[in-house]
Amino acid sequence: MVRLTRIYTRGGDGGETSLGNGTRVPKHGLRVAAYGTVDEANAAIGIARLHADTAADEMLDRIQNDLFDLGADLCTPQDGRRAAGALRITAPRSSVSNARSTR
Repeated sequence: MVRLTRIYTRGGDGGETSLGNGTRVPKHGLRVAAYGTVDEANAAIGIARLHADTAADEMLDRIQNDLFDLGADLCTPQDGRRAAGALRITAPRSSVSNARSTR
């Protein structure tokens, strides 16, 4: 078991947080809200997977992976160029349609 006795960044809390590249942004900023919402959705899907059958669990697993990628993309600002591997969400919409038709 991991024990975390001290967690601090020594950056203080001036109402800002760091993005993936170290850029400081307001905690109330839209980007931070967006990846927080994606993270909350991912957590809810994790709970749903505990009660899902095999087919649904496999679909939710793919969705969670896509949401992890989306969260990573949201927390990493782009400098005008497309970041390598940015927005790697490639699952066809048919997987959602197939899930709806099997209910």
